This record gives sequence, structure tokens and C-alpha cells, in this order.
Amino acid sequence: MSTTKPQILLTNDDGIRSPGLWAAAASLSDVGFVTVTAPRDQCTGMGRSLPNTSDGIIREERVQVNGQEWSVFAVGGSPAQAVLHGIYDVLKRKPDLVVSGINYGENVASGVTISGTVGAALEAASLGIPALAVSQQTSHDLHLTYSSDVDFSAAAFFARKFGEWLIQHDTPDDVDLLKLDVPLGATPETAWKMTRLSRRRVYWPTRPERVALSDVGRMGYYFNYDPAKAEPDSDVYVLLHEGLVSLSPMSLDLTSRTDPYRLTQVINGERSYPGSAEKPKLAPQLEELQAAINNKR
Repeated sequence: MSTTKPQILLTNDDGIRSPGLWAAAASLSDVGFVTVTAPRDQCTGMGRSLPNTSDGIIREERVQVNGQEWSVFAVGGSPAQAVLHGIYDVLKRKPDLVVSGINYGENVASGVTISGTVGAALEAASLGIPALAVSQQTSHDLHLTYSSDVDFSAAAFFARKFGEWLIQHDTPDDVDLLKLDVPLGATPETAWKMTRLSRRRVYWPTRPERVALSDVGRMGYYFNYDPAKAEPDSDVYVLLHEGLVSLSPMSLDLTSRTDPYRLTQVINGERSYPGSAEKPKLAPQLEELQAAINNKR
């Protein structure tokens, strides 16, 4: 058995100055050697994008984390690019785990493809590296801040818990990363549930306030959904209605779970589409994965 300390690459989408990033760094340092390569600027909402306008400049900086001085790398690029620069420019070997977060604000439902936090983890997963995206529920007005009013201690605890599990275990087929969302007021004793991504949209765009189309017109967003109406096994229901920690296994395969042979027949007019009762259900698999993590199998 190797005695080499696990190599953990840590990034985020809130930028190198985010307190959530440093809460994760301090907690994960108990598990392995943590290298931080994070965007130098706020990159919320960049998804998994790799903009060709990024300059890719990497600046090594010194920061204080819990009284200890850390050497970190601020990257001129998106969260996904920060992962790539960390792997190809900074680290001397492939990391054993990539963690993205801790994000200001939950990342749930159909909106996860917008998230730079999730996008960075997806980029790592596409390279075959175990990945964990971590988000802390906050009030909407704190999403783009570095507010010290947010308590990241529970999210840091669960990041360490599930990060360590990912290092020590192989994930089941079709699980390429884990998405972790921690509710307001959570503690290390808060229960967690394995969840699926809700198909609902919970954050909606706001119309830009401007007179002419040539004026600056940035779109905002607002929360508009009753979590109690979400699917009972979904991240929205568990996190926002039950107030529990949500852990969602995600796959790089975005293919619909419908039967492709049947869909071909439908398109060719050979049969009608099957009813909802015939669609596959994932709940048993979610329960099996939760049991495996709890039992550390």
C-alpha cells in the first residue's frame, strides 16, 4: 500500500480571495496535500467554459489560512481552465482528487450546467480524476460576495468526508463526480441524503433595466420555486425543503435514459412513445451508493 500523501487540487468559481475556498483548503489539508489553483477573478456562472479570451497568466501568491502561510496560484481563466492549468502547469503529477468550492450559494436542479463550481469538477472528471463540487446555501444577496457572515464549517466538514471517500474508493459505473450542497444552519451532525438533480428550474432570469438596446444591460436572476413541489428524491427537495445535506452523483454522459431503440421506432412512426411508468428509475441505485458510502465499502 502506498504511503504517498494524496494530492488534492482545489479550485472554485468565486475567485482566489473567497473565504469558502480557504475553508475547504484548511479542512482538506487533513486528508492530503492541497494545491490551490483558482481563478484570479469572480467567475460565477461560467459553467465548464474554456474561453479563448483568457490570458492564462498564473501568479503565485502567499496567503494566510488559519495562521499558516500557503502558496497558491491565481489563474487568469475560467474555473475549468484553472483546473487544466493546475494539472498541466503547476502539479508535478496527476491529482488524486479535484475539489471545487466551497461556493457561495447552492447549485441545484437544471441550473448546474451554468455553475462554474460544477463546471470545474466536470472538467476534472473528463480527465478521469475523481471530483467533488461543494456549495453552501446562502441568501441570494450573498452569492457574489466574500461575506464573513457565511459559516462554511459544516460544508468544510462534509467536503473532507466525501473527498476522503472518493480518494479511498472507486465510484460505481456512470458516476463521474459528486455534487455536494449544504443547507443553511447545517452542522457536522446534519443528516445527508443521496439525491438526483431536479428537472425543475429554481432561478429565473430578470430583464435588463435599460432604455436602448445599445445601453449596458446585464441580466440578473431571482429564486422562484416552491421546493416542496420538487421531486422527493431530488437535490431541491432534500436541501431546500427538508434542510438536509444533498449529495448528487453526476455523469459526463448527458444522454437521455430513454430506450434509444424505442425512440428510433417512435421517430420512424413504428410505435407510440412509452408511458412514464416504463421510464427507468434511479432511486434504488442512489440508495445503494448512499449505503456504500455510509459503510465505507
